[in-house]
Amino acid sequence: MNSGIQKVLVIGGGFAGMTAALQLSRNDLSVDLVEIDPQWRSYGAGISLHGSTLRVLKQLGLIERFLEEGYATDGVQMRGPDDSVIVNLPTPRVAGPELPGGGAIMRPALAKILSEAVRASSTNVRLGLTFTDLREDADGVSVTFSNGSEGRYDAVVGADGLYSAVRAKVFPDAPKPRFIGQSVWRAVLPKPEGVDTVSMWMGPKLKVGMNRVTEDTVYLFLTEDRATNDFVAPETFVPRLRALLESFPSPIIRKVASELSSEHQIVYRPLEQMLMPRPWSSGRVVLIGDAVHATTPHLAAGACIGIEDAMVLAEELAVGTDLKAALAAFEERRYDRCRMVVENSGRLADIEIHGGSREEHASIMQDSMRTLAGAI
Repeated sequence: MNSGIQKVLVIGGGFAGMTAALQLSRNDLSVDLVEIDPQWRSYGAGISLHGSTLRVLKQLGLIERFLEEGYATDGVQMRGPDDSVIVNLPTPRVAGPELPGGGAIMRPALAKILSEAVRASSTNVRLGLTFTDLREDADGVSVTFSNGSEGRYDAVVGADGLYSAVRAKVFPDAPKPRFIGQSVWRAVLPKPEGVDTVSMWMGPKLKVGMNRVTEDTVYLFLTEDRATNDFVAPETFVPRLRALLESFPSPIIRKVASELSSEHQIVYRPLEQMLMPRPWSSGRVVLIGDAVHATTPHLAAGACIGIEDAMVLAEELAVGTDLKAALAAFEERRYDRCRMVVENSGRLADIEIHGGSREEHASIMQDSMRTLAGAI
């Protein structure tokens, strides 16, 4: 490793943390991955992946596993409140001519694919554990863990999500996550007839989307404007989501509403975002993923840019002349791309909340997808 490091600690076992641990270990580093959840669980329904994420999975040698567990398609259909198609947005085949331009998979399935690869690597996985203290000096970082043990590392990667404890420790004045005035509902359903690729229905105040996660299954997502971030009781999920779906004249959506039940794995989440200005590193500690650029799902790119972070970080540590230069190069390659995702996603939310231009909405989505298709 030209950057001069040999041992790395990755804090957080989500998508970004797992990818970082996997790629760093493949670059012949000694890697410890600590994850606070002793079961290493992944919650949620489906997740949409851009072609750029499929490109990374191909680089990791995991694309065949993805295709076994998930589904890949070309294009995005934007529809009105009925089933009329407003515009078809192309999705470039950036992962190769043989692979469609995007895909989707159940979150637990993607987590299983990555975690199995991490366990098969040389990474030392330690579950039910996190850090309690980080003490950096000129030669490394001394870490105290929640079980009282200690470790010594050349670098620490904070990949512990939206409410990152690493960010709070190293950057106490960093911006806090902000509720954007929207929430998202998700569910997993049998594939409706006529939904063959990513499809979105744009209503006056609501947006519904569906994406195939298997041959015969889709995950549904619906964004709802909410002035305040109030608790929603799980026992109300089915009637609340059904009522929202019934506001659309689309026969496809109305049929989904009529068949909705608690068996459809309904999930509700308020939407928050956070973009930390540079620097994203301090000394030997660097942040990646949601710990530094948490985005709303309007571009379906949150996991994408976190996974990309991990790959770029591993690449720059491999070619950098020293750790400081490698981390600076990592930030230089990542900041504008990640800022674009956070800001454009926020603008899409604003358009939806305030009844803005559908043409602007479609243009932002198309421009963003074109940018994400570019090299990282």
